[in-house]
Amino acid sequence: MSVQSSLWLFQSVYAVGLAAWLTIAVIDNVRGFRELVHAVGITMSMTPLQRSPVIRSVLSERAVTSVHWHRLAVFLLLALKLLACVTCWVGCYQLLVGGDLAHARPWLNIALSAFSALLFAMHLAGLWFAYWIREDDLQRGHLALLIWTLGAFFLFNGAWA
Repeated sequence: MSVQSSLWLFQSVYAVGLAAWLTIAVIDNVRGFRELVHAVGITMSMTPLQRSPVIRSVLSERAVTSVHWHRLAVFLLLALKLLACVTCWVGCYQLLVGGDLAHARPWLNIALSAFSALLFAMHLAGLWFAYWIREDDLQRGHLALLIWTLGAFFLFNGAWA
């Protein structure tokens, strides 16, 4: 197997893996929409700060308790995730069927941009609602996914071999 073929293989596996992950995430979010609204609502209402021992913070003024805002936030996140998913699959098709990273790259970059926008929206909203105080595992998860998208960007856009 040539270096170019092995590189194409790795990029293809990575792209399909990302597309599959996004697909599962979209399906889970649609099927568990109410649970997702509830989970987002917990962060937006800053409920974790009220658990024992209660953390009193001036940041608590930012709490949003309206389920309508929670639902709107979830719709926005789901739209970004769906955009990332669809464009990633188009990029996979271009890469697998066309065998051409040059044609796949714009689609994969759109997917990575939408995914990054989704992750920054969650991360920045989490920071706004002080999730770093009691939901630090969630924050680390968002940061890990951002690193994953950054790695994918370099994989698809770097000059290899």
